[in-house]
Amino acid sequence: MFYKPRFEPKELRMMRHLNTRMKLNEKEVKNYLTMEKGYEDEKKFDEMSINISEQCTILNDLLLENSNSVFQIDSLFIYDGTIHIINIKNFEGDYMIDGEKWFIVANKKEISNPFLQLNRSESLMRRLLKEIGYNMPIKTHLVFMNPDFILYQAPLNSSIIFYSQLNRFLNQFKPGNAHQHEKHLVLAEKVASLHMKDSPYSNLPEYNYEQLVKGITCPMCFTFISDVGKEKITCNRCGFQEDFESAILRSIEEYRLLFPERRVTTEDIWEWCKVINSRKTIRRILKGNFKRIGHSSSSHFIDI
Repeated sequence: MFYKPRFEPKELRMMRHLNTRMKLNEKEVKNYLTMEKGYEDEKKFDEMSINISEQCTILNDLLLENSNSVFQIDSLFIYDGTIHIINIKNFEGDYMIDGEKWFIVANKKEISNPFLQLNRSESLMRRLLKEIGYNMPIKTHLVFMNPDFILYQAPLNSSIIFYSQLNRFLNQFKPGNAHQHEKHLVLAEKVASLHMKDSPYSNLPEYNYEQLVKGITCPMCFTFISDVGKEKITCNRCGFQEDFESAILRSIEEYRLLFPERRVTTEDIWEWCKVINSRKTIRRILKGNFKRIGHSSSSHFIDI
């Protein structure tokens, strides 16, 4: 079972909005696109894992800490008394291994050896399990989801799984002992309780409220919407339509995601949405979906 499902990362959602509302530099754009591709590959891996979710306890997107060191695991399988740590990569193109070093073939550029991260996760996970009273074997797997990825000189006995091998890898997780599965659920609960919601590290660019472009963005193509009717808004680029209130509520959530320290006020949301002429409309939607604090011009809104 998917004991801990995968959700869209908060940092990815923030980067998506920032990419629309400000000018990112080349490095920031590359980081954002890598995050998008990575999440898509992780979702694809989850879809392929559905068939084994009944016999295998799965925890996705874990952020854990041990010995003052934070480590991340894309997917963790608990099966037949063994922990499987799975890191998912979205590499594309031709790569090669020379000893402990990894290179991109096209430009001979050296990249970080992904086994170093995987080995670190294994070591820290082993210590964490010991602390919570478990001593279980751990197997590690490096999964490459892009079918166009080629790795030259890969060791035969490595834990690398290419896309063409993925179904064969997943098929090894067959229905097992029901009593053993119950034990796995107890362990899954303990590990999930240690998951950190927010990472202490961030790749977000610096930004502030004043520098971001204001307006309602299309949730499909992320362009700004200018066609606002009485009941619906329409994206001029892709034709997506959305009812008025839903679009404003979505924009409020975007505002709160990017600026959690700012109060939600009628004036600020009116300015944030930009294309909504009536402050009364903004106030009505806020009053209908949030709790109002105060009754003067300095009043603001919080969750009900």
